[in-house]
Amino acid sequence: MLINLEPRKEPSRTMLYLTPVIAVVLTMVTGAVIFSLLGYNGFAAVQAIFITPLVDLDLWQDLGVKAAPLILIAVGLAVGFRANVWNIGAEGQYIVGGLAGTGVALATWGMDGWWILPLMCLAGVAGGMLYAAIPAFLRTRLQVNEILTSLMLTYAAIQLLNYLMRGPWKDPEGFNFPQTRLFTDSQMMPYFGDTIVHLGVPLAFLFAIIAWFVMTKSVFGFQVRVVGAAPHAARYGGFNANRTVWLSLVIGGGFAGMAGIFEAAGPFGQMVPQFPTGYGFTAIIVAFLGRLHPLGIVLAGIILAVTYVGGEIAQSQLGLPNAATGIFQAMMLFFLLATDILVKYRLQIGAPERAGTTA
Repeated sequence: MLINLEPRKEPSRTMLYLTPVIAVVLTMVTGAVIFSLLGYNGFAAVQAIFITPLVDLDLWQDLGVKAAPLILIAVGLAVGFRANVWNIGAEGQYIVGGLAGTGVALATWGMDGWWILPLMCLAGVAGGMLYAAIPAFLRTRLQVNEILTSLMLTYAAIQLLNYLMRGPWKDPEGFNFPQTRLFTDSQMMPYFGDTIVHLGVPLAFLFAIIAWFVMTKSVFGFQVRVVGAAPHAARYGGFNANRTVWLSLVIGGGFAGMAGIFEAAGPFGQMVPQFPTGYGFTAIIVAFLGRLHPLGIVLAGIILAVTYVGGEIAQSQLGLPNAATGIFQAMMLFFLLATDILVKYRLQIGAPERAGTTA
């Protein structure tokens, strides 16, 4: 008996939402097997990474803090992905957004006022948008692939960060450590009570809801979907493809820049060379796991935040390597892409002549 793939008459909506669940389950099972073969307690590792952060209420605030930047960046990326605009450089836009907001913080260091933090946030958003405008310009004017340009600009942003931390922005009272001054109270995100949850966490969820409304209820959202699904029809419908490219990239950059300054003015409290945390790349997994839907991205962001928090638990309790979190995240993306075939095809057991393409 052979396993075959039979084309569906139309994509399965059920499998569209079921395959992310299948991908998560397969990731857990495969991860347990792999780490058991490597000499670790694989099932304990899966429990620590995927279960403990959810059942331990004290860790929920950690989940919120980790999920917030992932949700913000993924929501911005999903806009472009819907339009077949592939912004892979959100990590660089996240860094530049953090640097732009930090520049305002350093310029206003020693000052007090309610206006400083909003100005930092606006600078962060503007920095991310301007950095994303570079691949937008190259794509629309010179037809340069935005995947390559946005990705390579990430490394330019990292070098800019390292230069500023070791040069003009180094804290003169920081014992020669490559870092900026600590932000003042007027430059820090407000925190809720005695928790580690800052204002950026609820704002991330709020912006996801706003994005859902815009993408489903506005002409812009309709334009993005049409340009992505049928570019020729979009042109006849009066939608400008180049304008959509620009808007998609700068919106994605703006969201990434916002996440950057929320992190700089939140958990970090200053700018340091360790600021790049890979959120911009992990957010790509979040966007696809959430099916490019803002509300789905919220759930996916929480799932990936679970792997971050659980990965730290697994390192401290089980001695798993630091790369364990990345391994689980990569497997999740792999299984999601692999199971996506079930959306357009159904599995059938039988002879080749009775089914479609042989798997």
